[in-house]
Amino acid sequence: MPGGGGQPRRGHPLPRLLAALDSGRLHITTGCEAPYDICVIAVPTPLRDGVPDLSCVESAGRAVAPHLRPGATVVLESTTYPGTTEDLLGPILEAGSGLRAGRDFRLGYSPERIDPGNPTWRLENTPKAVAGIDPASLAAVRAFYDRITERTVPVSSLRTAELTKLLENTFRQVNIALVNELAMCAGPLGIDIWEAVDAAATKPFGFMPFYPGPGVGGHCLPVDPSYLSWQVRRELHHDVRLVSLANEINEQMPEYVIRRMEKGLGRDLRGASVLVLGLAYKRNTGDVRESPAVHIAELLVRRGARVRAVEPHADSAHLPDDVLLVELTGAEVRAADAVVLATDHDAFDYPLIERNASYLFDARNRCGAADRL
Repeated sequence: MPGGGGQPRRGHPLPRLLAALDSGRLHITTGCEAPYDICVIAVPTPLRDGVPDLSCVESAGRAVAPHLRPGATVVLESTTYPGTTEDLLGPILEAGSGLRAGRDFRLGYSPERIDPGNPTWRLENTPKAVAGIDPASLAAVRAFYDRITERTVPVSSLRTAELTKLLENTFRQVNIALVNELAMCAGPLGIDIWEAVDAAATKPFGFMPFYPGPGVGGHCLPVDPSYLSWQVRRELHHDVRLVSLANEINEQMPEYVIRRMEKGLGRDLRGASVLVLGLAYKRNTGDVRESPAVHIAELLVRRGARVRAVEPHADSAHLPDDVLLVELTGAEVRAADAVVLATDHDAFDYPLIERNASYLFDARNRCGAADRL
């Protein structure tokens, strides 16, 4: 089941998709109308008021269940808390099909590991963790992904595979929060946090570099660790304190960027003209979900600033209504009282930005002469 709809994002390469469509081997539909051998469910699993929203998983399960036949395999890829595949999706499939998971059909989980914009690590060469409700299901799931990826990594249970995904993203969330908190301390201490991280990264063991930024975004990092915290609180009545603290630190980074800009300008931002460079949550992508860059733009508007933005990849329909999209030109940069580099797309002309900005706050360490985190 597809995880989203709409038009392809501007600037997103589609040659492989178009080639698959032209071959006749790929057919795209908005519904499930026929029996299948393999069904992969990859739908959004957002948070609603801090609580996991699995309505899309439930809807997908109900949609494919009537077409489930003996011997078929259903795999969930959506990020979720341990127990979802076996305790939620399995019963929905059984109720809608009259079949039994493990006995009549195969049921598995394999967390997606997609890094948008990464030219090196793609679907086919990124190891794929796989699990099944029983040995036969694991074998079926593994056989399917062995045809797509160069390496599969079997794990012993569905819950272990589900936790694997949460662990991967919680690891990133916590380490980003650590370096963000250090960045807020390093400047007042007269220390360049970027230089310190680069120096630490020369250690060949026991360290992995993470760099500061204006916060975390996308459909994973701001959400996935909270799935883990929610389940632990619900079932064990215990708070995963490190996750809660990491969320708190990263969520405050857009506000910290605004404060740093006001300090650098020597004034508040009411009435100021501010140019935001990049609104996507990640370089060279058009995904604005939970983007800290969008939060920065919204905070600027609330402070009374006149906000314009340059975003070459995202669809304008997904951007804030009160932020005017413009092209990156020397005139636009010169006209701004302040420029903030929130997302460092490679498409930006950085020498042009540096030449023309009267004040530039660089949240991504891309411009050497800028005020930065």
